[in-house]
Amino acid sequence: MATNEELAELLFPEITETIEDLEKRYPKRDLPEGAQVTRFAPSPTGFLHTGSLFTSMISYVIAKQSGGIFYFRLEDTDTKRTIEGSGNDLIDQLHAFGIDHDEGYYPTGDKGAYGPYQQSARRDIYKTVIKELIRRGRAYPDFCTPEDLDAIRATQEANKVLPGYYGVYARDRNLTVDERIEKIKAGTPWVIRYRSNGDHDKKTKFVDAIRGEIELQDNDVDVVILKSDGLPTYHFAHVVDDHFMRTTIISRGEEWIPSTPIHLDMFRALDWKAPKYAHIPSIMKLDHGNKRKLSKRKDPEAAVSYFLDQGFDPNALLVYLMSIANSNFEEWCIANKSFDFNKFQFSLKKMSLDGALFDLDKLNYFAKEIVAKMPAEEVLAKTKAWAEKYDAAFYERITSNEEYFGKILNIEKNRPNPRKDYAKWSDIERLTHYFYEPLWNEILDKGLPFNEKFEKSLVKEMLVDLADNMAYGVDEQTWFASVKEIAAKHNFAISNKEYKANPTAFAGSLSDSAEFIRVALTGTNQSPNLHEIMDILGDDVVKSRLKLSAERL
Repeated sequence: MATNEELAELLFPEITETIEDLEKRYPKRDLPEGAQVTRFAPSPTGFLHTGSLFTSMISYVIAKQSGGIFYFRLEDTDTKRTIEGSGNDLIDQLHAFGIDHDEGYYPTGDKGAYGPYQQSARRDIYKTVIKELIRRGRAYPDFCTPEDLDAIRATQEANKVLPGYYGVYARDRNLTVDERIEKIKAGTPWVIRYRSNGDHDKKTKFVDAIRGEIELQDNDVDVVILKSDGLPTYHFAHVVDDHFMRTTIISRGEEWIPSTPIHLDMFRALDWKAPKYAHIPSIMKLDHGNKRKLSKRKDPEAAVSYFLDQGFDPNALLVYLMSIANSNFEEWCIANKSFDFNKFQFSLKKMSLDGALFDLDKLNYFAKEIVAKMPAEEVLAKTKAWAEKYDAAFYERITSNEEYFGKILNIEKNRPNPRKDYAKWSDIERLTHYFYEPLWNEILDKGLPFNEKFEKSLVKEMLVDLADNMAYGVDEQTWFASVKEIAAKHNFAISNKEYKANPTAFAGSLSDSAEFIRVALTGTNQSPNLHEIMDILGDDVVKSRLKLSAERL
């Protein structure tokens, strides 16, 4: 009678290493006590999902705050879904958000002593472990065809039992070693299945780093661990990789919770200590009153490229995601007058168990706060870099006179409460184009939004009077005094208190007359400080715009 040892040798004659050899090659890491080893392990199947950025940020912060290691592993064993080059794109996008791994896969070659960090390059490592599982009787070759599996599923449906390859429905589970060897020698195609010792009527308990104790049904399914293409499945590969890369905490999406008993069972079968699991809540979207997961098919904001394309500063999205991760982060920001999440003490225990709704308004709030704190020079550099990639006309406008553009960005900047109207670099294009004559002429041609409650003749008279008699080249206080004088001459109240007391006695308020100037110069009734705008435009342009605006009425 043949033995499992003979079966293992027949299946993997080329594998001469043992698990003991791998333990020596990948020893326990020499790190300070409490240091955590975390990872981001995406599949190269497309763009970086916002949820994946969320997960990677959490793994990154845990490693950095504990003095540990954050590494990047490319899980490319699903060859049918792999998109060439997308792994490199994922690294580039993470880098744009300042999340760079200490070791792992890089397009130019691995960095670190625990590689290869690309699963397709680790075939022999997986086969070494599988060979040992076969020796122990904890894995076996399965010869079912797709048609055989369909027939098993059909039987299960007819019997109204749970689908899966387990118990009496695991057709090849109890073949003798001699029967297995005979089929292999006959050239029958095979995959390798893990032989579970679980009992579906019993429970598996584990402590999740976010959710506390979780109790689930034991795994009794004999899952495939090595496919016919010679590559492992996720279930098995991550168990092997996280052991030999010495991961201490696995942060992953909550959708993996039901699979955890499978993974813990494999760790036990190999006499390995399992890392901690932290199952991250999903980011949700409100859809017709119902919450659902952020979808890469339905929601543009599911891809981090959306935020880069729009011109959000990457740090703004990270800060927003941290506010989802720990509810006390926003309070910390206010108390510390800082948005540097690296200085915030993140805690997995303070994560919400429910998926947070993605809130674009909240993101815009953080984005405006962050841009407001940036020096004008930094805003200019980042806006210019974004425009070069995404908006050629805007880039040309900036580079035609960077000093002029810098003055625009500096409006209301050096104040205790700087302006907060820019959430993203694309906003700056939209909110500054009136500073450029060709674009202002386009605004003028479309018609200016003067308040329709005023007779056009009155607005026209005011604009001409302002153009001819307003004080130019003076400080803001002197300039505004001249505006008041002109407004009073046209029967506008020069104090709001006076206007509110008797509104019918006046043509309008002082703020109404100031709005005439604002609309004539900017084409909008909302803008930053008028005096600073006039300084940048220059006296001649200001006079010209006031008179041209009057002529168009």
